[in-house]
Amino acid sequence: MIIGSHVAMKAPKMLVGSAEEAHSYGANAMMIFTGAPQNTRRKDVSEMKIPEGQKLLKEYGIDHIIGHAPYIVNLGNTVKPDKLPFGISFMHDEFMRADALGIEAISFHPGAHLKAGPEVALKQIGQALNEAIMPDQKVSVAIETMAGKGTEVGITFEQIAEIFDNCQQNDKLSVTMDTCHMSDAGYDVKNDFDGVLNEFDHIIGLDKLSVIHLNDSKNEMGSHKDRHTNIGFGTIGFDALSYVANHPQLENIPKIMETPYVKKDENDKKGVAPYKAEIEMLRNNKFDPEMRENLLAGKY
Repeated sequence: MIIGSHVAMKAPKMLVGSAEEAHSYGANAMMIFTGAPQNTRRKDVSEMKIPEGQKLLKEYGIDHIIGHAPYIVNLGNTVKPDKLPFGISFMHDEFMRADALGIEAISFHPGAHLKAGPEVALKQIGQALNEAIMPDQKVSVAIETMAGKGTEVGITFEQIAEIFDNCQQNDKLSVTMDTCHMSDAGYDVKNDFDGVLNEFDHIIGLDKLSVIHLNDSKNEMGSHKDRHTNIGFGTIGFDALSYVANHPQLENIPKIMETPYVKKDENDKKGVAPYKAEIEMLRNNKFDPEMRENLLAGKY
């Protein structure tokens, strides 16, 4: 099973710190942002400790690095066209950073139409990505399935297919399937994941799936909310998520958790990372209903 989680990449250790964190969870994959997800300030790749980090990743047997583009870039904004050139330029540079870091696929929230309607946004996103993509880049731009909060686009497989259709260099595009987002968007991940996978294969093609974000959801199916919770503690449940993680058709696809830290109480600002416990449960295909308590007690 290729499995890991989101890990930090921050100064002074940068990629070395990411590798150490992922290794501490027993992961063989990891996901990083190239900087803070809420802004577009980025360090130069020369400051990211890439050679040392890659050496460590090799030693640890972490063979898959996934990236994530910042949330703040909205290539679907047709309301303020003056913002588009910066978005294209930033994403172009982000793909260069991803290649330097050895990232195989970068998950990308496609954006929001801001009440201008999904059609115009989907067209602009496809065209903007086409401008940002370099013909010789190695990283795949993995458009993420979205929950449909606000005016988000990318909430159906058909919408993601439209982005592909509007991007000439769509050989550089792929898809990130987020289990929480898909369920919140109305896909029955819990009871009929094979049906969902079949529909995806029919509309986009399984060969275009490059990443799975494995998250449970705090909300009912179709709620369009996008609130993640720990594996087995939400409305999708452990059995369905373990079925996805252990699915024979998806064994070569990295599974990445973006689940919340476990906290003692509301005063606990930091909490404890759940990923070592979640990875163990999924590898063993065995749910621990006391996982949170056991984690806080240091049993993992």
